[in-house]
Amino acid sequence: MKAERERCRAALEKAVSGTTVALVSSGDAGIYGMAGLAVEMASSLGINVPIEIVPGVTAASALAAKVGAPLMLDFACISLSDLLVPWKKIEQRLEAVAQADLVVALYNPKSKKRATQLEQAAEIFRKYRPDNTPVAIGTALGTDEEVIVLSDLERFLSHEINMRSVVIIGNRSSRVIQGLFVTPRGYRL
Repeated sequence: MKAERERCRAALEKAVSGTTVALVSSGDAGIYGMAGLAVEMASSLGINVPIEIVPGVTAASALAAKVGAPLMLDFACISLSDLLVPWKKIEQRLEAVAQADLVVALYNPKSKKRATQLEQAAEIFRKYRPDNTPVAIGTALGTDEEVIVLSDLERFLSHEINMRSVVIIGNRSSRVIQGLFVTPRGYRL
């Protein structure tokens, strides 16, 4: 974290010299990863090398598969990190998503220095959704330290959540069915 610019610059400099380079980012490089930064930086530095962006598995889709099918209908992804986006803008996005009844995947939910933003996000969603709305927490997905928790809007803050976590908050129709978090798409059964 916080060395993205240096990593992109080093990768681009190696690519200019003719070396085939792989710039690795966790999850999907195009979703809160470094793909966009690499493209922007190449352009601003006048570097013209072919850039291929290889899709990965996002934290949201990895967690969704582990807990059921919470992303079956419209959803949004919002990062709670205010390092690059002002918190006021993040709050506006949270409010809009909560009002629109979208399922949301929250990235970068909590850090040692940033503990209150997730609480504020929970307050926003609790204005529009019942306390029993399903919430999934996935930490260190795909690693030996992986932890998956299925909770609800009322109690999810009592669980361990950090920067390696992603949190999925259901919409008003989301349910837990036979232990699986599902957002119905509206099919007639």
